[in-house]
Amino acid sequence: MACLLTAGVAAPAFAADDPPQTDQLWIKKPYQHTLPLGIDGGQPQSRTLGVGIYHDNGNFTVTDGRLTVDVSELAGVAEVTWPDNCTPSGASAVCDIPVVPTTGADQVLLTVRAADGAEVGAQGRITYEATATGGPDGTLTAPHESFETTLTVGSGPDLAIAPLDDIKDAQPGDERTIPFKVTNNGNESANGFTVTFHTSYGLTDLTRYDACTYTAAEDNGYPPTATAHCTFDQVLAPGDSFELPEPLTVRLTPRALAERFDIDVEPSAGAQDLDPRNDYTALQIRAVNTADFSVTGDAISGAAGETATAELTFKNNGPAWLGHLGSGDPVAVVRLIVPPGTKVTGVPSGCYPHTLDGGYYPRPAGAPRYDCYLPYWVLEDTQRTFAFPVRIDTVVPGATGAVSIHPSFGEFGEYENTFDPDLTNNTAVLAVN
Repeated sequence: MACLLTAGVAAPAFAADDPPQTDQLWIKKPYQHTLPLGIDGGQPQSRTLGVGIYHDNGNFTVTDGRLTVDVSELAGVAEVTWPDNCTPSGASAVCDIPVVPTTGADQVLLTVRAADGAEVGAQGRITYEATATGGPDGTLTAPHESFETTLTVGSGPDLAIAPLDDIKDAQPGDERTIPFKVTNNGNESANGFTVTFHTSYGLTDLTRYDACTYTAAEDNGYPPTATAHCTFDQVLAPGDSFELPEPLTVRLTPRALAERFDIDVEPSAGAQDLDPRNDYTALQIRAVNTADFSVTGDAISGAAGETATAELTFKNNGPAWLGHLGSGDPVAVVRLIVPPGTKVTGVPSGCYPHTLDGGYYPRPAGAPRYDCYLPYWVLEDTQRTFAFPVRIDTVVPGATGAVSIHPSFGEFGEYENTFDPDLTNNTAVLAVN
C-alpha cells in the first residue's frame, strides 16, 4: 500500500508557478433500470448493470480504487449476483479497481433480477461509495451519498436494436448495407412496433419499404436530415427477432464526409418499453472525402479618426459538407488579429473579444483579437461574411492584421481535422492603408 501511495502522489511534476492541482473521484452508474418479471410466470430474467469509478485530472496516477455497493434497500425487490472483483459482506460488497481511469468505464458488472414474488412497480435503490489512492492529497473520495441506481420491477416488451459497427473509409458513391435487427428482450409480446430512420445530408437512396413513409431533407435552419417512418404490425413475442423484408442500404453522395444514420424503435399500441436505452442507435459513417475551408481578408483605408468596414469571409469550397452532429461544436472559428493603429468599434453576431492569447477581454470594442464561430455544420457551398467596423486611430502605412480559420480544438491538418486538403487558403490579411 505504501508503494502505491508514493507512486500516486509523486507521479505529477509541476513548476513552482503552476496553479494548484485538483482532482476528484466520481462514480459511473446507471440512474435507473427496469427489471422484467419472468415470461408466463417463470423465473425473472437477469440484467447486467455496469458500474465504475473515474477521476478528473490525468496528471495524477490514481490506483487502489475501492467501490462499495450497498443493496440493502433491494430486499423483496431484486436479487444481486456479485462479480469476482467484489467481496460481499451481508447486504453490501467492496469491489476492487486496481487502476482508476479518467474516463467512465464499466469495471464492475452486477447481475440483477427481480426477486421471486416481486410485483410490478416495486422499487429499491442501490447506493455507492468510493475511495482511491492518489490525487493532490494522496486519497480521493467520491462525494458522499450522491450516487445511486433505482431499480423498478416491470412487465412488458423490451425492444432492442442489435449493435452496429461504425463504417470507416467509405467512398462517395458507395452503397452500404446496414445489418438492422430488432429483438424483444422483454417478458411480454410487442403487438406491432414503429421504426424511424434518420439519414444525414451526405446519405441518400435509403431502401424503400411499403411500410414506410419518407420525408426528404430540408434546409430549415438545421443540418438537412431525411426521415423514414415505418409501422410494422408484426407481433414480436419474448425472444423473437425482426429483420426487414430486404436489406437496408444507403448510398453516400459526393458531398459525404462525416455522416450519421440514426435508428429508433418503439412498441406500438401505447405499450411502454422496459428499457428505452437500447431502442436507439446512431451509426457513424465516415467517407474518404475533403472539404476545402478558406478565408478571405480585406483591405480598408482612411484618415485618422475615420471608420471603415472590413469584411472577412469564410467559405467551404467542398466537395463535402461537414457537420459535428454528435458534439455540436462549431466546425470552424474565423480569427481576426486587429491591425496596429486601429480599433474595432462593433462586433458582428457570433464573434467574441479576446486578449491576444485567447483570454477573457472585458469589453466588446477595442479587443486585440476576435474569434467568430461558425455553426456546427456547413454545407458544401456555405459562405459567411463577418463585417467589422474598424476605426483608424493612427495611420500606420502598410499595417496588417492576421485573419485565419481554426477548428474548435487543435488545428486543421491534425487529429480528426484532416479533411481540409489545402491549408494555404486558411490564412489571409486585413490590410490598412
